[in-house]
Amino acid sequence: MKNRVNYRANKTPSMKVLTDSQCQEILLAAEEVLFRTGMEYHDPQALEILKKHGCFVDGIRVRIPPFLVERALRSCQKHVVLCNSRTGKPEMFLEGNNAYFGSGSGTPFFRDPYTGERKRSTNQSIGWATKVLDAMPNIDFCMSLGLVQDVPLLVADRWEFEQQLLNTSKPIVNVVTDQWAQADCIAMAEAVAGGAEELRRHPFITLYLEPISPGIIAAESCQKVITGAEKGIPTIFTPCIMAGTTAPATIAGVLVQGIAESLSGLVLSQCAGEGAAYIMGGVYTIMDMSSTIFSYGAPEMDLMLACLTDMGHYLNLPVFGTNGCTDSIIVDEQAGIEAALSITMTNLSGPNLNHDIGYCEYGTTANLDLVVMDNEIVGMARRLTAGIPVNENTLSLDEIESVPPKGRFRNIWDTDWDDDEDFIPKTNNRNFESDLISRAAHDMWKSNGRKSLTERCNETVRDIIENYEPEQLPKDVKAKIRDIVEHAVAKIPGVN
Repeated sequence: MKNRVNYRANKTPSMKVLTDSQCQEILLAAEEVLFRTGMEYHDPQALEILKKHGCFVDGIRVRIPPFLVERALRSCQKHVVLCNSRTGKPEMFLEGNNAYFGSGSGTPFFRDPYTGERKRSTNQSIGWATKVLDAMPNIDFCMSLGLVQDVPLLVADRWEFEQQLLNTSKPIVNVVTDQWAQADCIAMAEAVAGGAEELRRHPFITLYLEPISPGIIAAESCQKVITGAEKGIPTIFTPCIMAGTTAPATIAGVLVQGIAESLSGLVLSQCAGEGAAYIMGGVYTIMDMSSTIFSYGAPEMDLMLACLTDMGHYLNLPVFGTNGCTDSIIVDEQAGIEAALSITMTNLSGPNLNHDIGYCEYGTTANLDLVVMDNEIVGMARRLTAGIPVNENTLSLDEIESVPPKGRFRNIWDTDWDDDEDFIPKTNNRNFESDLISRAAHDMWKSNGRKSLTERCNETVRDIIENYEPEQLPKDVKAKIRDIVEHAVAKIPGVN
């Protein structure tokens, strides 16, 4: 069989909501918002940087000329790689449609995997969550999945980061409260990496921040953007907006508002350090009118984030997405529906760094049973988008000829079948296999204890907590991290 030449086709299933012409209209509208309406920057250093580079500064209101937006889009780093914290080897390539999955952060509550009670998040619960995330093969990066509340609150974010560093080698999205916390966490990451230069060359963390919609960039967020540019650490800038409240009611209007806010962060990033790695994020959803919650399970969120992904691909920027979460209080049928729909749409549309796996109760409660269930859903979604290799080997003509009518074929997957120079990281075109998804006959299910998927997930969580050992850091590195945590309060101006 001859190879086809000059022939291009989509090798994997994918999804696109917006056309390129629609993306262009949204971009131009967002640039108009930045120039006509502007944004508020609540930080003197940011205001000075932006004014120096040609922005119109009136108090804290900054209007950004379109040429600065276009220049920032050209200058920012397009190829962002995140590494393993223990080996320094690249693990995540944030580009194109490569989709990676991880947890969320900052949940004030967690569901105790032993008692089922809803409790305040603790230092221990962060450690448990990070161990579970590290053990899951389809989870690629970690966020804290909790907000520590049993340590001094002024330095709780340092304790969270310590638990993450101790319990996973996967890349980490670092969330902190202010510039002093950011400095401490970067120092901790540098201790793990082997110095500031090594962390710059092999980053395993990203800095995370959010504007306050509509149109406000707080001083803490400005400082994080500037720090990321100066330190050479990728920065995630994520507007969290609700249609009809902090953004217009129409999806197109939400996109204009959100993209304008994202571009305001991009411009500051590139003015602070040309070529800085910038990841465009967004949690776009609706406010549920019956409960007034910021909905994490609404189908409109999945649709709007697919549109955000189209915009990211059009602008050639890495995209930070949202999926694997639910508005349900517990892990039930609703949680399974909402998590599966969001993960599948995410994998089809192709944002690069996708968080909030394990979020229940519209982002207020972490549930490790959902983390394990989401791991299974991600595996199935990756099988759906892996595509079907069609070549001389996979057509299997020789094997078909060798088996007579009424014969039986071998259940063997030849590794040569899926050799492909266009291999996409984390895709799997072999048959999906799982120890948790049950395909047992009724009698076998009865003999195995009549367990639901949620019960099997909970057993897995408890087994990981009790028996799984993540790859350890050297003792001297652990000591450096502990020293930074213990002395963090003393570094905060005005505390002592």
